[in-house]
Amino acid sequence: MNFSSLDLAPVLQQAIDACGYKKMTPIQQQAIVVARRGRDVLASAQTGTGKTAAFAVPILQQMLNKPKETAPGTPRALILTPTRELAEQLATNIANYAQFTDISVTALYGGVKLGGQASKLKAGVDIVISTPGRLLEHMTLKNVELANVEFVVLDEADRMLDMGFIADVRQMLAQITSAHQTLLFSATISPTVNELAHKLLKNHQEIRATQLNSAADTVQHVMYPVSEEDKIRLFKTLLAEQNWYQVLVFTSTKEQADKLMAALKTSKIDAAVCHADKSQGARRRAIADFKSAKLQVLIATEVAARGLDIQGLDHVVNYNLPYLPEDYVHRIGRTGRAGQQGNAISFVSREEERTVERIERLINCKIKRISRPDFAFSSRESLLKTVRKHSKNSRTNKASQTVIRMDKSATKTKPKAKPKAKRTSK
Repeated sequence: MNFSSLDLAPVLQQAIDACGYKKMTPIQQQAIVVARRGRDVLASAQTGTGKTAAFAVPILQQMLNKPKETAPGTPRALILTPTRELAEQLATNIANYAQFTDISVTALYGGVKLGGQASKLKAGVDIVISTPGRLLEHMTLKNVELANVEFVVLDEADRMLDMGFIADVRQMLAQITSAHQTLLFSATISPTVNELAHKLLKNHQEIRATQLNSAADTVQHVMYPVSEEDKIRLFKTLLAEQNWYQVLVFTSTKEQADKLMAALKTSKIDAAVCHADKSQGARRRAIADFKSAKLQVLIATEVAARGLDIQGLDHVVNYNLPYLPEDYVHRIGRTGRAGQQGNAISFVSREEERTVERIERLINCKIKRISRPDFAFSSRESLLKTVRKHSKNSRTNKASQTVIRMDKSATKTKPKAKPKAKRTSK
């Protein structure tokens, strides 16, 4: 089904064409028509399947159907998202969809001064995309008023739950007094997401474009068993052997990211780090340089796992596996996007092997193991087998020794009793 069949406003269709969109993805086919009718929606779809257009296009169409004058500090649409990077990405994409209209778009997020954002709000903005914390700051300062919001989107709702934002989100949404449409989008569905949906949505329609909590079928999964100490050496070896043009690497901690970065710098590999200790400007530059192919490697923690859209990214490496199996789906969602093939490579230490089992259950897919002799080490299972074998042998030996002792005891002759001395009569 093509976008041209939706009978969109000419200025909106013109922008869709300019973005190069022709055929709709499954989530777009299912969500756009329903949301365009004003229905609340709970939508689940894996990352990289066009979720932004799935909620932005119907909102823009409804705003064009009922045009209103832009008013200072009172947006018509509010889109909440968990991270600064995703807020920026959404603002860029939605501004492209609205480029031939009079609809204005801005992003609000922390890490930069409030003043510039406040000026834009006071001048009047139709669509506000914001992280929860920064929006609360602007509300406290009376820079923005939500009472007349007509459209609300919660993007990456599962991540906002994980990050503890939902209490703030519900507090903010309580300020909206007008009748409004709510669209809740999430890459994964959990009982808590379902509970949130039933509290925030009215007579909603649930849309699941893919198998629940699944990974894209355009991604090939492999894992390398390797000790934690050998991960840097393995990464540098694969980088050289397989000639990866660009690779996004996820670590679990900032310390791991910095350590890998230092090792790559020593080898004169063009790389950058993106984590919470880096300034917003530094993170923005790192992502921009990676997108423009100035960098071969971008190392990131979970902060970059959502919303990072890099055209043609072929490889994502899990230097460390995420704590939550659901985060594996989000990480690898940076590759295999828009129907293109991608590769998810995971380095798995002995301590992470149980996490692999949980990930495989979640994605309903067995991950291919590649064991390299030059990085060989004993797996957790082989160690357990060895321990069990030793334990069994030990028990057998002890039992044998007990039997031998008993046998020896049985064959021993008792010493003859000494004859009693005869008593002599006096």
